[in-house]
Amino acid sequence: MSSFMSVFASLVEHIADLIQPLIGASATAAAIVLFTALVRLLVHPLSRAAARGQRERAKLQPRIAELRKKHKNSPEAMQKAIMELHREEKVSPLTGCLPMLCQMPAFFLLYHLFSNSSIGGEPNSLLGHTLGAAPLGGRFHDALAHGGLFGPQGLVYVALFALVAAVASFNYRRTKRQMAQAGPIAPQGDQQVPGMAAMGRFMPLMSFFTLFTVAYVPLAAALYVVTSTTWSSIERAVLYRDMPYAGGAAAAPAL
Repeated sequence: MSSFMSVFASLVEHIADLIQPLIGASATAAAIVLFTALVRLLVHPLSRAAARGQRERAKLQPRIAELRKKHKNSPEAMQKAIMELHREEKVSPLTGCLPMLCQMPAFFLLYHLFSNSSIGGEPNSLLGHTLGAAPLGGRFHDALAHGGLFGPQGLVYVALFALVAAVASFNYRRTKRQMAQAGPIAPQGDQQVPGMAAMGRFMPLMSFFTLFTVAYVPLAAALYVVTSTTWSSIERAVLYRDMPYAGGAAAAPAL
């Protein structure tokens, strides 16, 4: 694991060296943003496949509603019938999770890289790199201890929080609009699907939880989260632009 981390650290440093003449002291922070964009480009085909899968699942909703009505007194039979329908139509309910799952290793790599004081038995020189005045290995509580919220380090986090809040607000408005277009949550016979009404109220707010992630993880990992979340928001707005809300896929935040 340590040798792998050393290779990854060298990759980040190499990208930073390439762009240092253009960016200056924040080259490592910019390298993390570029690395995140590269990861998102590699995952983009999965995101497109997830959007196609969402469209196919949306087409099945009338048939699923019929199955729910037919088997309303037998939850096991209903679940089996719905799974069989998905198999027949070659539609996987898990397709929407793949983009997020494929990004998680990159996030945890950055998290561990900027959480360890040594890499491969050598001091971790990346911890001394900064974004503005804030060290990439530091966290929000460190910034508060060095000048407070409006100190040189704190202002870096204020800017990140403002960006996350703007993206979350955009996602909130888009999800609420899609839910309004879709109408009431799909019924199960004459009863609403248990828990779906609460989920429908909760989903539009999920993007705001990114604020807690940014406040907790090292600044380098926070940069990954902010960049990926912003990318995901734009990507979803494009890929799901003609689709009404149909579950959590259009609203869930991504790493």
